[in-house]
Parts: sequence; structure tokens; C-alpha cells
Amino acid sequence: MTYLRPSRPLPEPGRPSFSFEFYPPRSTQGDALLWRSIRRIEAAYDPSFVSVTYGAGGSSRERTVGLTERIAAETTLRPVAHLTAVGHSVTELRQVIGSYAEAGVHDLLALRGDPPDDPRGTWVPHPQGFRHAGELVSLIRESGNFTVGVAAFPERHRRSPDWESEIRHFVAKCRAGADYAITQMFFRADDYLRLRDRVAAAGCDIPIIPALMPATDVRQIQRFAALSNAVFPQGLADALARAGDDAEAAYAIGVEHATVLAERLLGEGAPGLHHITLNRSSAALDIQENLGIHRSTPTRPPALTLTG
Repeated sequence: MTYLRPSRPLPEPGRPSFSFEFYPPRSTQGDALLWRSIRRIEAAYDPSFVSVTYGAGGSSRERTVGLTERIAAETTLRPVAHLTAVGHSVTELRQVIGSYAEAGVHDLLALRGDPPDDPRGTWVPHPQGFRHAGELVSLIRESGNFTVGVAAFPERHRRSPDWESEIRHFVAKCRAGADYAITQMFFRADDYLRLRDRVAAAGCDIPIIPALMPATDVRQIQRFAALSNAVFPQGLADALARAGDDAEAAYAIGVEHATVLAERLLGEGAPGLHHITLNRSSAALDIQENLGIHRSTPTRPPALTLTG
């Protein structure tokens, strides 16, 4: 099948990308929280897209497809569906891609994925599946009219033995046809900037969108940081520790740190921001407000213009 690029690429050239990430809830209460957040974001801001995560080993496969389809059908938002190779045969992956296409979703984030039982455990490919995310990118490209995002790791993927290997695998995803990348969560701007420079030096010029997760709960964020191989700054940890059980103070600290980080990233020419919301909208929208980014904001400074 001949691949035809969608008429509206993602991210859009000349428009900085501001986006939000959700995950499929497991309960009625969680579903209500999620949809309150989605509606708040839809009303308060016109994001470039919203993404929906896909559980390790395809554990949330049906819920992810269902949520992505509902967002496409019931909102004005542009949904990007995560898709992981782990735990799936090529035949199953084709079926999932087809399910998205039938739902009118043509934007996918292609990920190799972590082992379903232990994200830090031994990674074992499906016997009829793929070993690398680049292969999944190629499959999506062959399957129809899709834009394809991939993951980037500012502090190196935990399974990469060195930076040479890390950049080689990233460039392979570029050459397979990736349109853009979204990073794992991180807390230090220099880690993102070094990754961006290494990728550019290797000849890959796709936009790399930095992902932010405000550190409003020290125990939760340190657990996530350990899973993603992100270094948690000691100063931030100390400030949150001093906040103790004061949830309001911890929230303010996390949002302030994320705002300062975002300002630095945008000032250094990052092509936008991707907010990991954990299905809660307040922190992400407060960061956008602190940055002076509103629904009516038509453009950002020229330094933020996307290339690639």
C-alpha cells in the first residue's frame, strides 16, 4: 500500500506543539475524573493533540482503542494512540492498527514497550513479533495514512549500554519513517538539550517534544522516575520533603519547578511541550497559564518554529 501523508501533519510546521497525555481508567470513578480533565483541557486550550497510553504487553489494549475512539468521536481534540510491540504478533499489531483506522484515528505513537510483569525485567520479543520500535514504525507506514511518533530518552533508555547505541536505535526509527518524537519524563533541561544535539549530529532532524510531569507527590514521582531511568534532582526532593503532608505546598513546588523547566526548554528552542497529566488537568493547565499560553494565543516566538 502506498503511504499518503495526512493533510495536517503532526506536529504542524510553524505551530509549537502543546499536548496532553491520558491513560485508560479502570473504574467508573476514574472514568469520571478523566472526562472532567478532558473537558477542561478542551474548553481551556486548543492542544495540538492528546495521547492515550497503551498498557505494557497490551494490557489495556481494548480500553485504549475504546478511549481513543471516543475522544475522536465526542470531542474536538486530535487523539494520538500509543501502540507497543511487546506481547503482540505482527498479525495482532495489524489488527490493532486496523481498529484505530476504522475509528478514524490516524496518529500513532510507536513504542517497543516494557515487559508486562516487571518493567525492569528481561525483555522477550513475541516469537512472531518485533524486536525494535523501528520495525513497528515501518509496519504502521505500510498500513495506511498515518502519522507516526516515537519515544526519545533524554537520560538514555535503561537497556542501552551507551549513548552510541541509544542514538543508533533512535536514528533507525527516524529512517523507518517517524515524523516526531516525545521524550520520557525528565527534570533537567540539559539532559534534553544534549539528546537533541546528539540526534541532530547523527543526521536526524525530526522534532523532539519534551514531556513534563510535575513533581507534586514525591513518593509517586520518585517511583516513576526510577522506572523511566530519570534522575530526580536532590533540591527538588528536599523541597518536597519539607512540604511534608501539605499537599497544597507540594503542588505549588511541583508546578513551579515544571514551569521553570518549561521556560528553559522553550527558550532553547524546544518545539513545544507534552504534559503527562495522570488524568488530572490542573497542574498542566497551571503550567500553561504560568507560561502565558492560552487558547487564543495564535503563535509563539520564532525560536519555537518547528522544522523537520
